[in-house]
Amino acid sequence: MENWGPVLVSVLLFVLLTPGLLFQIPGKQRCVEFGNFHTSGASIMLHSLLYFSLVCVFLLAIKVHLYLG
Repeated sequence: MENWGPVLVSVLLFVLLTPGLLFQIPGKQRCVEFGNFHTSGASIMLHSLLYFSLVCVFLLAIKVHLYLG
């Protein structure tokens, strides 16, 4: 049996935290912009730090496991 929890969590967070897809922090005109499909260097840095911290929380602290098969 293989553990698919880390794969699922990583893919879902990557899709949800892509800068400009659902939201962008910091935005060009506002602090938070939703669905603008634009990005900047600061936004990429902030979203990658947010992604890293959430992956650490879900995989190391909460220990998400999903066994299929």
